[in-house]
Amino acid sequence: MIARTAFGKRRAPQTSARILVMFTSRRSRNILEATFTTLALIYHLAVYNLRKDHRNAVIGLLVTILQSSIFIIGFMAMYLIFGVKKSPLRGDFILYIMSGVFVFMINSRTAGAVSSAGSSLDTMVKHAPMNTAVTISGAMLSSLYQQTVSILVILWAYHTLVTPITIERPVAAYGMVLLSWLCGGAVGLIFLSIRSWSAQTGKIVTTLYQRMNMIFSGKMFVANAMPAMLLPMFTWNPLFHIIDQTRGFVFINYTPHNTNLSYPIYVTLAVFMIGLMAEFVTRRSVSVSWSAGR
Repeated sequence: MIARTAFGKRRAPQTSARILVMFTSRRSRNILEATFTTLALIYHLAVYNLRKDHRNAVIGLLVTILQSSIFIIGFMAMYLIFGVKKSPLRGDFILYIMSGVFVFMINSRTAGAVSSAGSSLDTMVKHAPMNTAVTISGAMLSSLYQQTVSILVILWAYHTLVTPITIERPVAAYGMVLLSWLCGGAVGLIFLSIRSWSAQTGKIVTTLYQRMNMIFSGKMFVANAMPAMLLPMFTWNPLFHIIDQTRGFVFINYTPHNTNLSYPIYVTLAVFMIGLMAEFVTRRSVSVSWSAGR
């Protein structure tokens, strides 16, 4: 039906045009526009992940800070129970605990976030331009933001309210935090592929990885002071190398001798390649009918 304007002129119908626009997929005209579209999707998905558990994003950050603080207090109490009242290194005792807890937390949280980021079977991934790369990147970005804010707030509070602290090479120390973050994302990518084939198995493997790192990450030990017979139990874990190298950058009087920086970098790159190949194969083979009998 043709509508008329206030001046009596005829106006063409717009219903069919609106329907056509509604069901037309948006396409990027060039690489730059596609890049900005993807970055915008990653940003909005990261914000969604931050507000997913709590409507107020500030409360979500406070919960993350509280969890990290509880870890630090728990390990401090454990050391006091064992009779250890000073740092095994020449430096602040609490800073020694923080250097292990922070690196461990970002690795574990990122692996868990990526493993549950959403597989190729999720409904949201079916809608372009959303894809698994965007969901994985959004999960990693939100985890990095939460843990970075948590680290800064806790360090600032301890430096201001308790005692002044000095980090010898803060930029290099934060670089180790980023390396731990990338390592956790690479491991989580493999767990994400496993969840697409068997959701229960993926959850079990993710939990097992997080629990094993509670011990084998070496955050409670100093690598230079460990007996030679115990080192092979820990040196296979790239997180053990990252934590020990972090303490080398945090404390001026500590130089790691039993760990190196190249091993976790190579392992992270290799695990990333394996995870990307596993995700590619899973995306091509995945079927909704897999979950029909579960």
